[in-house]
Amino acid sequence: MKKAVLKKYRKKKNYKLLFYILPFMVFVLLFSYVPLFGWSIAFFQYTPGASLSAKNFVGLKYFRQFFLDTVDMSRVLKNTLTFAVLNLITMPLPLIFALMLNEVPHKKFSKFVQSITTFPNFISWVIVYSLAFSLFSTEGVINSILMGMGLISKPTNVLSSASAAYWFQTSLGIWKGLGWGSIVYLAAISGISQELYEAAAVDGAGRFRQMIHVTLPGIAETFIVLLLLSIGNFISVGFDQYFIFQNPVTLKKLEVLDLYVYRLGLINKSYSYSTAIGMIKSAISLVMIFGTNQLAKKIRGNTII
Repeated sequence: MKKAVLKKYRKKKNYKLLFYILPFMVFVLLFSYVPLFGWSIAFFQYTPGASLSAKNFVGLKYFRQFFLDTVDMSRVLKNTLTFAVLNLITMPLPLIFALMLNEVPHKKFSKFVQSITTFPNFISWVIVYSLAFSLFSTEGVINSILMGMGLISKPTNVLSSASAAYWFQTSLGIWKGLGWGSIVYLAAISGISQELYEAAAVDGAGRFRQMIHVTLPGIAETFIVLLLLSIGNFISVGFDQYFIFQNPVTLKKLEVLDLYVYRLGLINKSYSYSTAIGMIKSAISLVMIFGTNQLAKKIRGNTII
């Protein structure tokens, strides 16, 4: 009798939990799966205002165009892969920052630093552009200070410098996401048993050796999981940042794949071609995610999906 009551209680509790996540499931269904029906326009010569049955079926024409458009696509893929590689190279920075923050003896100060560095994540890229313009434009604060000190003879506008586009945008991304990215590692560090630190201290290990031999191995698996997930989204470098910071001078450097699809679809009105590119990008991302899943199985012994 008692087991039956307990089973009924657990079943009721499971239904309650399912009810809690139901709104999020509906949200994902409406905004992530229902729009997939729009992929069908990639196989038609589509123009708005009429049903697909009235349009010319072109098959894989726009998919072939993706591979034949060597001029634009080579430039766009070069920009996308460059930013993807730079993001991959700078990925350990949040881990290093979390390690350094964990070693600060004054916890109030470390929490203050963590709050300050996490705050930029919640600032929109529009505000970030305004701040960058105030600092780095021709009449910005940085140029004014350098010219006042006599270090430069004429101002330099980094925002309109094609040669500085890659490193400048990567630096902004690091500044914006450093504190937020370190939260996962700080959470992993807090889960490491204090007995390991005590044992290391008994063996004569100082703070640095404890960090190398206890803290770092304790969060290594977290880093591997995040690294593999980032490889799965290798060609998804974002849209907002590059859309906000683009200008006629830096467009050739900042036009990544998502921005190119936006320009084709909403500005040039090449709806079918832009949809085909989006489908190819999704297919590549899917292959990379499953590939990294198998890589995770070989490295960690279990998969991440």
